[in-house]
This record gives sequence, structure tokens and C-alpha cells, in this order.
Amino acid sequence: MIGENVVTEFSASMSRPVIDETTYVHPLASVIGNVILGKHIMVSPMASIRGDEGQPLSIGDDSNVQDGVIIHGLETAVKGVPVDGNFHMVDGRMYSVHVGKRVSLAHQVQIHGPAVIGDDTFVGMQSLVFRASVGRGCVIEPGVILMGVSVDDLRYVPAGSVVKTQADADKLPGITEDYPLKDMNRGVVHVNMELARGYLELER
Repeated sequence: MIGENVVTEFSASMSRPVIDETTYVHPLASVIGNVILGKHIMVSPMASIRGDEGQPLSIGDDSNVQDGVIIHGLETAVKGVPVDGNFHMVDGRMYSVHVGKRVSLAHQVQIHGPAVIGDDTFVGMQSLVFRASVGRGCVIEPGVILMGVSVDDLRYVPAGSVVKTQADADKLPGITEDYPLKDMNRGVVHVNMELARGYLELER
């Protein structure tokens, strides 16, 4: 489903998603409201990208939103007044959720705004990112919870970690040449770009 949001006290106007023609949204996925999807994105079955409360939600080129992923956000305005702390500024613009380029959001990930995911980052299965920012080139292994923290570029978060203080976030290990998952995101991005291209061709 691709459709408009409803008008509420925190969403003063109806918006329809802006989706590049090279992006594929599966018929069993939902993209609603103030959502911006860049080029060559794969949105898989049962994904929900809902820009009807916190908004806008933005996903950059060559990224993928896999099966069962949820992207949503806390209200960013009430009666036209911005809600402090419920958005991030990226390149001078306010976002509830901003996902960069070549990002993989694996199966059943939840990204709940305010949140930012940097370019070339992998977010593993069933992880939650809430009120958090993740830098460029990171690996969030499966089953991680990030709340209220900022993760520096080129860090990884071990599977199952719960990171809720900035002190813990600052201690996260850096990605080194011997880290076994350091190149995984590149392959995941490639596979999903090919899937998006193939499904679009199938529809034509």
C-alpha cells in the first residue's frame, strides 16, 4: 500500500510518499504519508514506513528495507509548533528518521524516530534504534537495542547488546580489518539493488 496520511493536530496536511521510479515497493509493504525514498531502494514484504506522526522519513539511494521492518517516529510538531527533541537536523532540514545511502535494514528491524542512520551502515535482524544516531560504516549486529545514544562512525555493536548510555556507546569497538562482518553490507546492498531492479522489470 502506498498512500496519504490523515490530518491530525500533529500532522497539519496530507502528504503522499515521494518514491523514485527506480525504487521497488512490494505490494505487501506499506509506505504512508510524508516519506521520501531515493533511487534503487528495495522495500520488502510486510515492511511499514509510516510518515504520519513523526515526519518526514527519508531513505537514501541504494538502501534496503527488508521483510517486517518498521520505520516510524514520535510527533515532530503539534499544531504547527516543533516538538524539541523529537527530530534530527540533517543538512539543514528537520527529519524524524533519516536513513542514509547504501544502508541495510535487515529483517524485523525497528527504526523509531527521532533517529539517524549513516551511510553504508548495516542494521541487523530484530534490532531497535530509538532516539539514537548511528554513524557511517557501522555494523549493528542482530538483536541490538540502541536508545538515547550516538554511535560514532566505523563502530560495531555486538549481537544482543543493550546500549542506553553514551558512556557505553563511546566504548563500542571499532571495525578493523579482521572484523568478520566488515564487508557484509556491501554484498547485502548489491543483492537488494538487483532484487529491486528485477521486480520492477517483472512488473513492466
